Amino acid sequence: MSEENKNLNTPDNNENSQEYSLNDDRRVKTLSPGRLVAKRFFRNRVAVTGLIILAFMFVFSFIGGWITPYAEDQLFYREDEQNKQYAGVTENTELRYVVAEGESFPALAQAQFYLAQKSGEEEFSALGKNYSYKEEGEDFYSLYSKDGKIPVLIAFASKTIVSSSTGNEKVPFDLQYELLHCLNAKEKSFELDGVKYEVDDDGVLTKGGEEIAYASQYVVQAIMGDVYLTRSFKEELIDAISIGDTEFVFTDEDGTTAEYTITYNAATKAYSVLQTVSTRVFDTYSPPSGAHWLGTDRNGMDMLTRLMYGGRVSLYIGFIVVIIESVIGVILGGISGYFGGWVDNLIMRIVDIFYCIPSMPIIIILGAAMDAMRMDPQLRMVWLMLILGFLGWAGIARLVRGQILSLREQEFMTATEATGIRVSRRIFKHLIPNVIPQLIVTMTMSLGSTILIEATLSFLGLGVKFPFASWGNIINDVNDTHVLTNYWFIWIPAGICLVATVLAFNLVGDGLRDAFDPKMKR
Repeated sequence: MSEENKNLNTPDNNENSQEYSLNDDRRVKTLSPGRLVAKRFFRNRVAVTGLIILAFMFVFSFIGGWITPYAEDQLFYREDEQNKQYAGVTENTELRYVVAEGESFPALAQAQFYLAQKSGEEEFSALGKNYSYKEEGEDFYSLYSKDGKIPVLIAFASKTIVSSSTGNEKVPFDLQYELLHCLNAKEKSFELDGVKYEVDDDGVLTKGGEEIAYASQYVVQAIMGDVYLTRSFKEELIDAISIGDTEFVFTDEDGTTAEYTITYNAATKAYSVLQTVSTRVFDTYSPPSGAHWLGTDRNGMDMLTRLMYGGRVSLYIGFIVVIIESVIGVILGGISGYFGGWVDNLIMRIVDIFYCIPSMPIIIILGAAMDAMRMDPQLRMVWLMLILGFLGWAGIARLVRGQILSLREQEFMTATEATGIRVSRRIFKHLIPNVIPQLIVTMTMSLGSTILIEATLSFLGLGVKFPFASWGNIINDVNDTHVLTNYWFIWIPAGICLVATVLAFNLVGDGLRDAFDPKMKR
């Protein structure tokens, strides 16, 4: 053997090689159990990916909600031009009856007048009363009562309508009659009660140069009772209708200009006048922009902010529900597994009952009941967490019971009995800690399913309610096919966050299971 090889085999070299080698056996001896689990977990790249996704979701939901300049329920508005119903126009093609004050001319009398007119008779009767009429001009008739010795003018029928120029008040009967009589006789003035009135060719009635009323065959009425339509507006509108225009612009005495759209309804034979007005409305379904990176929803709220707060609510509910399940399951499972006997049988029968309970129908019924009671959204969220936690503890209880049954017969438990440690301390200080690894895995896997249940309920309208946001009630907007096909920014980001979070919890759960028990990989 050469001198160089001898030097390599000296005791000093063997000690150095043993000191610096770190094979699997030595690693198990030098690392604590916790560090060993962590090292196994972080070697699993898929599990680490899930952990990174979860970390991002927590930062996005909790820190993002603090950073965003908008509140969860902050509403945004925009100025929008809308066509609102402003007035209605009807061309009068039938006789209209105007009755003098204190007189009556019922519908049956009107029908008898129509028959007398068709037959050429000048007198007619209705309801035991006698009437006569006189044709004053084209489509203008005077109607008299003949019950006395002298015929009394009680009404007139005309296709031309007299309207007030000073407001919506009614023009006196005598003034209407004299105006129409003057127009049909082609006279320029008349006197009534000692007052002289003048009439122009357009049917405008004036007194001392002041316009009082006007006659027209068109009926123009404002939709709103507090809106007064001036004669100039009505004349311009009627002129536009006469020449077939569908739009016109009117400037009032104050210099305010407004645009109007005219539409004709063949069924009612009437014209609708729509006014184009600038209205402050909710900024609903606004596309992504610099101000709103993910646009706005149907209520005019910032989608990115709602997504952040929705993740916070979904994660809150998931963790609190799993904590409630774990507390109940650990207590009942620990008692059942340690004592056995009739205690074990009783608790396991209760577990079997909870396994048989149809959880989803019960939750749907309770959600509908809370809707009927109009429960406060915040209180409703608390009840939702309590109900989900109360209905989901059975699986954890069975897991804890099974683990404790295998642990209670081991030597360290015999030692606890021999030293006189009380029962509660044996269960919660010596048995339960040995179940924690499996419990952590189960809780991690349950978080994803709990978030999915909450999202499903919120999607159905039975979970988290407005104004609170959750990923489930954000996706609820896809109930509308129009939103589903045209506004992707409403539901796709929430769906991605939901899928990514649930998948990440499952990946982390699988990684923890493999880290705690490497044999399960084989």
